[in-house]
Amino acid sequence: MSDSATHHEDGHKSLIIENKKLLMWLFLGSDCMFFGTLISTHLIYRKIYPQEFEPTSLFSLELTSFSTFILLMSSFLMALAVSAMHKGQLKSFRRNTVGVIFFGLIFLGCQVYEFTEFAHLGLTLESGTFGSTFYLMTGTHGVHVAIGVFWLICMLFYSYTGKMDAHESAVDVEVAGLYWHFVDIVWIIIFTVVYLIEFIGKT
Repeated sequence: MSDSATHHEDGHKSLIIENKKLLMWLFLGSDCMFFGTLISTHLIYRKIYPQEFEPTSLFSLELTSFSTFILLMSSFLMALAVSAMHKGQLKSFRRNTVGVIFFGLIFLGCQVYEFTEFAHLGLTLESGTFGSTFYLMTGTHGVHVAIGVFWLICMLFYSYTGKMDAHESAVDVEVAGLYWHFVDIVWIIIFTVVYLIEFIGKT
């Protein structure tokens, strides 16, 4: 292969890499506005109708703090998985990815348990504006976590096919990492403005 052809191929690969990252950043930007709308709507209606519902009687700060810690740890493991793939350490990538998946499933399990308990205690989608905005906001985030878990499971299985190239796949893992970190940041915001503020306001 001539030098010009090699240069052209390298340039084409670089363009694909940059396009993947650009598309993910554009998606995250639009998703950021979407979550911003959901969170703002919840807070505005909470301000307008402060006596409509008393969530501190239902919220378990211990459980939600545990869920938050789990998601933070998964984000740390995701960073290790990205680093491992960039270094071509496939086994390390797999171990850390399994950890991210495991922690993601724990988070989803905690959320399902929390929603079930809330429903039994009377907080449903029909429980006025608080119930509808709360479930829409946290449920949408849960769907994002589930998508991320499914994405990583597919990537993990793909790593066993022998088709995963360390250099090219590192970009795919990095893009998945950007998505996962975004999901983590969104939850930290939700945890702070929805859960913590409710308890701080009662002290």
